Amino acid sequence: MKKNIQILSIIFFVSIFTGCNFKKEVLFSGKTMGTTYHIKVVTWCFQNKSDLKDKIDAKLEAINQSMSIYRKDSEVSRFNSNKNINEKISVSEDFLLLMEVAKNLYKITDGAWDATIKPLVNIWGFGVSGKKDKIPGSEEIHRLLCGIGFNYIEIFEKNYLVKTKADITIDLSSIAKGYGVDRIAELIKNCGIQNYIVEIGGEVFASGFRKDGKPWRVGVNQPREENSYDSVYKILSLHDQALATSGDYRNFFEINGKRYSHVLDPRTGYPVSNGVVSVSIIANTCTFADGLATAVMVMGVPKGLELVNRLEGVECLIVVQEKDGTLKDYYSTGFQTTS
Repeated sequence: MKKNIQILSIIFFVSIFTGCNFKKEVLFSGKTMGTTYHIKVVTWCFQNKSDLKDKIDAKLEAINQSMSIYRKDSEVSRFNSNKNINEKISVSEDFLLLMEVAKNLYKITDGAWDATIKPLVNIWGFGVSGKKDKIPGSEEIHRLLCGIGFNYIEIFEKNYLVKTKADITIDLSSIAKGYGVDRIAELIKNCGIQNYIVEIGGEVFASGFRKDGKPWRVGVNQPREENSYDSVYKILSLHDQALATSGDYRNFFEINGKRYSHVLDPRTGYPVSNGVVSVSIIANTCTFADGLATAVMVMGVPKGLELVNRLEGVECLIVVQEKDGTLKDYYSTGFQTTS
């Protein structure tokens, strides 16, 4: 027994002096929510994480089953098909938590972000049908605007919602990925892992540090349609923070030389045309960052910066394309980049 202890001690000290710090990086990847996810965790060498991917995939499937507008039997689809006013609609914890964030975003942005925008998304061709072949008429847009407004939904703590207007429908796509990031980050943390980074479709949460003890570094994509998805515009360092980016340079259509973005203003019913091509938000949760990035796209530079600078623990980078095609950056007061 004494000899075995001596051997283990020798191995331990040899490992230290040869540079082994008993840590390893474990990578996970897969598909979810119509996109991909990539996760990196830093663990001790003796920890077995072979079952972690199964847990991750199961949680993401549960979230997708709740939030996907492409599944007829999802929670959001069932909510949308219910036309009964003042009826209690029971929902899961995930759905309720996401709706609470949605309510807050609607309130603090004065309606620049609104989950009930679904009819407008559909009519402009950015919904399930995906037919971007015509500009809707002003009368039709006005008619749909009468059925827009998160204030027509009441949220109750006992896991149920109530519609006060029958034709209210919701689309949570602009915060669902961020919510998925947050819940997977929570899952990993509950497994006893402190250092990790979770990315779903470009939305990120980074906890702790990399294997080398340095902060996680995340790239913001070049906000031009001709650039590849791995073309980096800015590099940010993240520590126990989330990052979400919204842009108009990937999903749009053109008619008669004019570009129409998928980013719609819920208050006017039309795509935004304020010159903002990208917004990156750093916040404590990815759900909030995800939704706020879309909201600031709608609000524009002055109002967007004013809002972000009022919010504690929130920073932003707004990129505007000038008339000559050049890009101009606008930063919140505490925003920092590494390059």
